[in-house]
Amino acid sequence: MASFNYTVDTKPMAEEMRSVSRHVNATTGAVVAMQTAVIIAEEKAADHVCNNVNKGFYSLIRSQISQKMAKLQSEVDSHLMQLVQQKNALLSIKNRMQKDYNMIASRYIKLFNGLNSNLKQRVFELDKPTIDFAVKEVDKVSNRSKYLTATIPIAQLESLAASQKIVASNVKYRGFNVIKSMRSFLFEMNTQKKLTDQILINDGRYTETATVYIPIVICECNRDKTDAGVEISVSEVELDNISKSAIKNTAFAELNQIEWQAKSSPNTEVKSEFSKLVSSSSKSQRVKDMATKLFQSNNYQTI
Repeated sequence: MASFNYTVDTKPMAEEMRSVSRHVNATTGAVVAMQTAVIIAEEKAADHVCNNVNKGFYSLIRSQISQKMAKLQSEVDSHLMQLVQQKNALLSIKNRMQKDYNMIASRYIKLFNGLNSNLKQRVFELDKPTIDFAVKEVDKVSNRSKYLTATIPIAQLESLAASQKIVASNVKYRGFNVIKSMRSFLFEMNTQKKLTDQILINDGRYTETATVYIPIVICECNRDKTDAGVEISVSEVELDNISKSAIKNTAFAELNQIEWQAKSSPNTEVKSEFSKLVSSSSKSQRVKDMATKLFQSNNYQTI
């Protein structure tokens, strides 16, 4: 049997394997580097997309909020303008009410001052007899003991009778003056009573409940389509504010039951008063003619 001896050299193979290992390691490093670069790129791309999405979302929300703010700001501005107009209207009403109050207050102050003066004068006239009596007669009455003191001179017996006659005469004179004063006082009291009866009302009708008719004026006007104003004026009589308010409230309660009826021509007195107002006005003739024309062409209604 033949035998063969082979000698195998592994050095080239080892070198090739080493070269392959180096290439594999280089490839592995390249793959790892590429994977790292891909991950970084993906992270950057994701961050870029997220940033763009967030920016777009916030821009959209900001634009919607800005639109809502602009809309609400316009509404606030319009309401603010309306409130300013209402404020100016209320201030004008307040000023007009203050002027009316001052005018009415000055009128009533003048009226009450006149009433106070008249009542003061009447009270003085009523107390005048008492004051005169106190001034003229009270001093004499309080000093009656001094005036009626009998003075008897100490003299002889012959002059005693004459002294007694003088004392009796003095007493009679003082008594006559007292009677005269009483008569004058009673006469003045009777006169004062008659004067009081003429001033004061002594009638049973005015001490009981009665029905009294007072004229009022109801003025209805339409300043615009949504405002229908009704004003009630009470006659300027001696009534307190409570009575006037009760009359106005009763009239307002009866307004719903009032029915207006058409009338072909105005009342003669109304037409005459309007003509007087137009003729006495200081406006131009064209304005007067237009006012007269509108008055004649108007539709009249009455109750």
